[in-house]
Amino acid sequence: MTTRKKGKPRGGLSRKELTGQIKALYEKENRKTFNNKQVAARLSVTDSHDRSMITTVLQELKGTGYLKEVQTGRFALKQKGAYVTGTVDMTRMGYGFIVSPDMDDDVFVSNRNLNTALHGDKVKVRLLLGRKGNRPEGEVMEVLERARETFVGTIEMMPHFAFLIPDTKGMPFDLFIPGDKLMGARQGEKAVARITEWDKRQKNPVAEIVRVLGMPGEHETEIHAILAEFELPYTFSEEVEAAAAAVPVEITAAEIKNRRDFRRVPTFTIDPADAKDFDDALSLQPAADGLWEVGIHIADVTHYIGEETLLDKEAVTRATSVYLVDRVVPMLPERLSNHACSLNPKEDKLTYSAVFTMDDTGRVHSEWFGRTVINSDQRFSYKEAQQIIDGGKGPMKEMVLTLHDIAQKLRSKRFDTGAFSFERTEVEFELDEKGYPVKINFRESGTANQLVEEFMLLANRKVAEFIGRTKKGGTAKTFVYRIHDNPDPEKIASFAKFIKRFGYRLEGGVKSSTLALSMNNLIREVKGRKEENIIETLALRSMAKAVYSTNNIGHYGLSFKHYTHFTSPIRRYPDMMVHRLLTAYLNGEGSKSEEKYEKLCIHSSKRERLAVEAERASIKYKQVEYMQDKLGEVFEGVISGVTEWGIYVELVENQCEGMVSIRELDDDFYEYDEENYCIRGRHKGKEFTLGDVTWVQVARADLKKKQLDFEMAEKPV
Repeated sequence: MTTRKKGKPRGGLSRKELTGQIKALYEKENRKTFNNKQVAARLSVTDSHDRSMITTVLQELKGTGYLKEVQTGRFALKQKGAYVTGTVDMTRMGYGFIVSPDMDDDVFVSNRNLNTALHGDKVKVRLLLGRKGNRPEGEVMEVLERARETFVGTIEMMPHFAFLIPDTKGMPFDLFIPGDKLMGARQGEKAVARITEWDKRQKNPVAEIVRVLGMPGEHETEIHAILAEFELPYTFSEEVEAAAAAVPVEITAAEIKNRRDFRRVPTFTIDPADAKDFDDALSLQPAADGLWEVGIHIADVTHYIGEETLLDKEAVTRATSVYLVDRVVPMLPERLSNHACSLNPKEDKLTYSAVFTMDDTGRVHSEWFGRTVINSDQRFSYKEAQQIIDGGKGPMKEMVLTLHDIAQKLRSKRFDTGAFSFERTEVEFELDEKGYPVKINFRESGTANQLVEEFMLLANRKVAEFIGRTKKGGTAKTFVYRIHDNPDPEKIASFAKFIKRFGYRLEGGVKSSTLALSMNNLIREVKGRKEENIIETLALRSMAKAVYSTNNIGHYGLSFKHYTHFTSPIRRYPDMMVHRLLTAYLNGEGSKSEEKYEKLCIHSSKRERLAVEAERASIKYKQVEYMQDKLGEVFEGVISGVTEWGIYVELVENQCEGMVSIRELDDDFYEYDEENYCIRGRHKGKEFTLGDVTWVQVARADLKKKQLDFEMAEKPV
């Protein structure tokens, strides 16, 4: 009997020999990529066992950082000493990580090697030969693009100069302010500073004050600080206001003649009671053969704002209106947003419309898109429309009820075809005359909201289909879509594992074909329970984020193959882009520049995220302010987050969230168990798990950090 030598596989090559040959191949042809079959061919490996081992070795070399997987199953050499570009993820400790699409792992960069790069900056990095733990290490060679120009903070005065102590997360350096660059700022005031110079040999960047906000704790100071933190404007320049004042707003007979006239067709708007601008209106009139003609009329903003004008450039920069707890920071000056463009009742208004002939089931028989003129008969608040739907009296009752019935059928069809029905409970504040929160309420969303929502969804979908659908073999024209990618299966699996703790499960598993139905059933099941908010929050986090793009991949959450934003041009720039593109294509023009519109889509998506973050920051600030006079009080809460440094608890009564520091849990030594969403006592085994109901006492309310600190408490008797 022949004895095989130790370490020699059946094919005759040891793993060490094969690894050496693969490394030699990649280093010889270091600019090329290979899959396992190509490696086998280059090395003349024909034995099936050796060929199988090639796949294993490639994965091992990827794991050690020697190779990178550029496509599924295709590998390239990681160039040591090569350059990559990426974005800085800065820590409060002063070091950072570079997130790059060219690297499987984030690149560690020490404080001394950041070379003035800050959080969010786009940088060029040289890879070093060493590694920091399991990560490659690098040095920033060049800052390609600054993420931000200004920083918000508090003034710390010295005899002949000052420092601005930044509030910005991920900014570990104080800003040096020369005495002649203070702009009148005084000790303790909040201000906005802009970096003017920063030699990498200096620890602190040199900056100048560009805006003094006021004393911390004052309502206007803090709201303006939030806007400045996200680099969002809160006023218009004199030039922009003058441009808005110069826009001709009179509607001429000649203009009306060029439009489809709906002024005698019954029309209404439904908006929040405190709304100042009205983007959309609905009309209804009987059509032939027992059908209905439904008009969805949208403010014709692009009639008043020409492309590439000063007003248009301002709208591009802002990209969206920003909604804070006490105000709206509009995308357009008030003369346009609240007056000329707003669909105020009893006034002739220029609109861009989607008009559908529909039956009682909501099926569309015909469609028309174009410019129109309307005169709204009635302005409803959501509450007023809801009272009519619920059986009360009110103007235009039959019209409201007819549209309500059609909307509910459209809604049922959406869910039957795989749409999600997430409806997060939103908080709203009652503020006193000084802006101090005196009460927190939950905003109700009823069938009146659904009436408006369904017809806006219909218009958005049909406009996108009108442009995006092509004949077989045809090429779609450039257009702006609102897209939503399929969820990450790992995130869904993790979410499914979490909800099992409450006795829930996703029926049918995590398959995308049944996921929407399973999620909708789950949301209905948790309705009204203490864990409702945390489960809905985590369900949303398991989904991808919707963005704007010229590359249409459909909208997963709505279950639409084509979807856009057409219905809110007063407050969203993508809707203005859609109006312009639709006009061009209705006029028979050729396809527009995809590169131009994709850049605008990326910018609009970024600005939308900033606006959402600013809104959340303003809510968080008001929640902390509201809880200031409740120190020592005990509240029921649900554990909404678990980390290695503490437990986050959301109060059931008002959705205010605070943290119990792990240092405050002195009855045991607690350890973080990431896999099981909990922290666990090492000796007694007590667990605090995500979603658990608990009782906490309010210990501290830090307005500067927008942070509530809780301590564990006993249930009151």
